[in-house]
Amino acid sequence: MLEIPHTPGHRGVIGVVVREGRFLLIRRSAHVVAPRYYCFPGGGIHPGESEEEALVREFREELAVEVRPIRKIWRSVTPWQVQLSWWSAEIRGETCPTPNPAEVESVHWTTADEMANLPDSLPSNFEFLQAFRNGLIALRVEDAI
Repeated sequence: MLEIPHTPGHRGVIGVVVREGRFLLIRRSAHVVAPRYYCFPGGGIHPGESEEEALVREFREELAVEVRPIRKIWRSVTPWQVQLSWWSAEIRGETCPTPNPAEVESVHWTTADEMANLPDSLPSNFEFLQAFRNGLIALRVEDAI
């Protein structure tokens, strides 16, 4: 059973990176909230930090890559009352994401169908997929189908 602290008013940012029709997902490490669940890279926004700055920092911390936020593509609120801003983003250069074992167990590139069938995904993944498939989210990169 997924247990996450109820944190009303907390804000987070999520990065949606697509390459060759596949979404970048991470499997969270056993040492963080929602251990071993699949999700998009991202995390909390620190006081005084913009959404873009938080996204860049989270990708550095989790995956040791530089990311360029492109544009905000969606907003959602988790069952734990965390307000999420979803950004399309691209990894700068040809670098490959390298998981920080304190935060990330593994890195995965999945199609939308593969993501929909992952057994241990955060609920926000499924909400994102539904909105994406319903045309509520438009990505500036090739379609990830």
